[in-house]
Amino acid sequence: MVLKGYPRISETFISNEIRLLEKMGFTIHIYSMRAPRENFAHDSIKEIKAGVTYLPSSMIWGLPALLWYNLRLFFRHPRRYMRCVRLMLPRFRLAPKKHTWVKHLLQGGYIVQKSVLDQGVDLGHLHGHFAHTPTTVTMCAACLAGVPFSFTAHAKDIYTQDPRRIQDKIDLAKFVVTCTKYNARHLAGIAPDNKPIHCVYHGINLDLFSMNGRPLEAAPPYHVLTVARFVEKKGTRYHPARPGQTPRQGTRPAVHLGGRRGKAVWSARCTPSLTSWDWPTSPSWWARSPTTRLFGCSPKRIASPWAAAKPRTATATASPTWWPEAMATGVPVAATDISGVPELVTHKETGLLCASEDPDALAEIIEQALTNNALRRTIIPAARERVHAVFNNKQLIQNLGEIYLSHGVPCGK
Repeated sequence: MVLKGYPRISETFISNEIRLLEKMGFTIHIYSMRAPRENFAHDSIKEIKAGVTYLPSSMIWGLPALLWYNLRLFFRHPRRYMRCVRLMLPRFRLAPKKHTWVKHLLQGGYIVQKSVLDQGVDLGHLHGHFAHTPTTVTMCAACLAGVPFSFTAHAKDIYTQDPRRIQDKIDLAKFVVTCTKYNARHLAGIAPDNKPIHCVYHGINLDLFSMNGRPLEAAPPYHVLTVARFVEKKGTRYHPARPGQTPRQGTRPAVHLGGRRGKAVWSARCTPSLTSWDWPTSPSWWARSPTTRLFGCSPKRIASPWAAAKPRTATATASPTWWPEAMATGVPVAATDISGVPELVTHKETGLLCASEDPDALAEIIEQALTNNALRRTIIPAARERVHAVFNNKQLIQNLGEIYLSHGVPCGK
């Protein structure tokens, strides 16, 4: 497996996938395009047996090693190497940052020469996680090694690159996996005829989540929980509790907001003064709101699976990506109908939905989730039943393993 970074605290879905595939009998070796940025990892990482090879990530400091292993590979398999260069040349011309494609080709050669030929890693199939740079490296390494490859397409990696580039990767891949039916329909629309596009949800470990005696009904004081990184794509600028927003109909819930931006970790101690990090979704901007409480959001706490104390006090959630965990713990979800969210959250059946980028509409459904106890008695049990039926990561990874097997990916069992 080729990953952008390993381990990453925000990508528990990938580490859980590796851990459960190993239990099925797959032997996995991880190629990480960069070293971990955090100095800790989840406890589940300790259960993973896969070896890890870290690729040189810099074209400056890593160039000697990249050139050394690629020159050796070229002299060992010159025809195969030149065939790969010819294959990648049209893609190089399409690339907006051409030097990165050179690096990705060299990283692919590094995998084949150092890891496979020198160190004896048994390479039967390559799989990249995310359809942008990890899949580019995967594609190069597979071409140089003469083995098939596949990749998992997730979110912005699908929609922020030139469609011709992802179409090209689909064309060369043996099969493609993605995490929502919305993505699968999009990819099928640009894929060659009969190319297998499989939808497998990431899922969650349902053993970690329970209602803990949470009542179905709610009463003041209300608490809305949002967990998200402070980046544009999470949409926190549209949160109805943003500074300056007037509470609706006298409802004034406390908004518990936790997140982080890049390497900066924010906590409840952040002040409303402007900083160099200040922008419409930064914690210092949010701290101006009298209804917002920024809870202690160290990376360990944010990344842990809904394990902080906050869910036990939450009355509703407006988290952009934590809605499966909320549904499993009996917290009603108010979300937007973007991408694959409606595949799990059905309006007024398993949660509440509204159009994206509409703070007023989101405020309205949050209020319903807080105050409409008849609705809560309906959607909370239905949401928990729904997430148990379709989001059990143990069953979903079993399904993924069967997909690998159906395409001839070797397995020890």
